[in-house]
Amino acid sequence: MTVKPQEKDTPQPTKSESTKPKKVRGIVYLDADRCKGCGFCVEFCPPKVLILSEEFNAKGYHPPRLIDPENCTGCDLCGMYCPDFAIFAVQIRAVAKSVPAEAPQEVATRDGSG
Repeated sequence: MTVKPQEKDTPQPTKSESTKPKKVRGIVYLDADRCKGCGFCVEFCPPKVLILSEEFNAKGYHPPRLIDPENCTGCDLCGMYCPDFAIFAVQIRAVAKSVPAEAPQEVATRDGSG
């Protein structure tokens, strides 16, 4: 059983965007082999970012596909309505891709030292 994230790389905000209210973003995880293609996740997705795929899974059903990852809010209604627990979403925060040079680099060890 493999659960794959269904999201593209998160773009970094520019300085002008940092003053705007931050938009809630989400990431969808799907186990396509558990899906029976009922379409509940597609029907109840508020931002309408899911569609049923043209491809088949191992059972011969059409699993959902994320078509607009930038507009996923991570509300998890897809996961709440899924009768097979084949899909779920989580809210994410924008993460900086690089660490500033002046930031301390601490390494924790298993015994708590360091």
